Amino acid sequence: MSATPFTALSRPSLMTRYMSTASLTDEQRVELESKIKDKGEEIRSMKEKGVAKDELAPHVAELLDLKGQLDPSSAATPTNKGEPTKKQTQKKQAVVEDAESDYITSRAENYSKWYNDIIRVCDLADNSPVRGCMVIKPWGMSIWDQIRNDLDARIKEHGAENAYFPLLIPKSFLSKEAEHVDGFAKECAVVTHHRLTVDPSGEGGLIADPEAELEDPLIIRPTSETMIWNMFKKWIVSHRDLPLKMNQWANVMRWEMRTRPFLRTSEFLWQEGHTAHATSEGALEDSKLMLDQYAEMCQNLLAIPVIKGAKSPSERFAGAEETFTIEALMQNGWALQSGTSHFLGQSFGKAFDVTFQDAEGKQQDVWGTSWGVSTRLIGALIMTHSDDAGLVLPPRVAPVQVVVVPIPPKKNDEEGKVALNNALDKMVANLKSAGLKVKVDDRDYVRNGAKYFEWERKGVPLRIELGPRDVKGGVCVFKYRVGKEEKETVALDEVSVMAVKGLDELQENLLESAKERLAANINMMATYDQMKEALEKDEASEYNGPGLYLVPWKCNAENEDKIKEECKATIRCYPTDVNEAGMAEGKKCFYSGEDATHMALFGRAF
Repeated sequence: MSATPFTALSRPSLMTRYMSTASLTDEQRVELESKIKDKGEEIRSMKEKGVAKDELAPHVAELLDLKGQLDPSSAATPTNKGEPTKKQTQKKQAVVEDAESDYITSRAENYSKWYNDIIRVCDLADNSPVRGCMVIKPWGMSIWDQIRNDLDARIKEHGAENAYFPLLIPKSFLSKEAEHVDGFAKECAVVTHHRLTVDPSGEGGLIADPEAELEDPLIIRPTSETMIWNMFKKWIVSHRDLPLKMNQWANVMRWEMRTRPFLRTSEFLWQEGHTAHATSEGALEDSKLMLDQYAEMCQNLLAIPVIKGAKSPSERFAGAEETFTIEALMQNGWALQSGTSHFLGQSFGKAFDVTFQDAEGKQQDVWGTSWGVSTRLIGALIMTHSDDAGLVLPPRVAPVQVVVVPIPPKKNDEEGKVALNNALDKMVANLKSAGLKVKVDDRDYVRNGAKYFEWERKGVPLRIELGPRDVKGGVCVFKYRVGKEEKETVALDEVSVMAVKGLDELQENLLESAKERLAANINMMATYDQMKEALEKDEASEYNGPGLYLVPWKCNAENEDKIKEECKATIRCYPTDVNEAGMAEGKKCFYSGEDATHMALFGRAF
């Protein structure tokens, strides 16, 4: 596409450009808003087609001029004759960058940047002054609250009780379980002193007080098995105390060098469940049942289909005998581990000397499990459903399911105001009575077009518009975030019924679309060379990657490492359904040619 020439002749006059907003008529304002929207969509379309930045520049400049006409404060102050100073040039560049930041990079252009843009533009999270940590903003936190509320009910139904355990764990605790300490040693943040003091040299400001060094350094919890099993030793005496099931909602710290918001950060929020059992069978069943709860939550609440399976020995949780996982497929063809449940055997029970007296009066070692999901699920939600226009939220997890935007009557129309308010109050009451989460956006300092744009970007599933003409006609206007392109006119006395029906359909459609994508992106029975060629150049920034590979596999940690080095693929899991069905029987490993022991799901992963 060739750039449209943009010269001084095509720019608005300085008088027009800098006229006050008070001098604009309603018609002029509406016309400008329409032009800004059209130009924004044109720029987005050009980006999707891969148009170079130098060709985009004049269009961005034109957009800035239009915005300047609507809001003079957004335009740069006109300069005197002569070359612009370095400071003025930098300021102009910053304004252009700010204008571009209003837009979301398309998935096709750069999937990784698209993901980061969604988080920034949709107000989900922000960078923090602490490297590797993020600030979860209210909209992002409200999504986590929806996940937490749903999952907390499931956890309690599972028989676990909520508790809270200390953030700081003695280093000596981690040393008690050899595999566990090896697995987390490189990720631990360590507290070595209990106070600060002023640097006596006067050069260092505050320093750790040399006289306040801890005898046993403390670890900021990377996970809480060691602390909780230390407490289990106090609480478990008899078989009557079992099973004991505890859950805590908390933050953890795992030092990360390369971070990505929600997917991999040094500090994150999660829930971690820990259970103790009298038998191996009881513990193993518990770990599998909790994985089922995670899978059901992902499907029913988040509309994300997942693959359930077991991790290979080299991918297991440190100290576990088995790790079970749910794996989700993102839109770029990469997998995302979305929840895990671990059968710990007796490792932690023995490490912390947790025993119980059985019915015959004999002392027995305790069997254990642990399981958890984290704010990583928000990342999964973004990358499963969202599009180039912004966030897309399945109705059941949306903090706001319906946003109502009232369109006020003319200033002197008191009768119209009363009628509108009465209709609005009745509508909202009916929607809430139907169990829907509703917000009325009646901000009088924000234009309606800007409200529509904001809530669409934030992923609110349904917008309802209600104006004076609608009230007189006994109707309102529905606009769904996705699924239905056109607006719908709905009778006011049918609003709650139609909203519930429409949102249920939207939830189901999002799930079915994700299921179809998952099925279409599992490559069956490929050769190793075919997989290697497809994956070795596959990057997170690429959209519509080759997907996942379900292949016969001979369990071998050395070969697994070689594949990881050669094409960066890992075994996501041994899928439960195909392995229980015996699909690997009689097949040869796609890598070694030996008899296959499993069907393995390989792929790139976040």
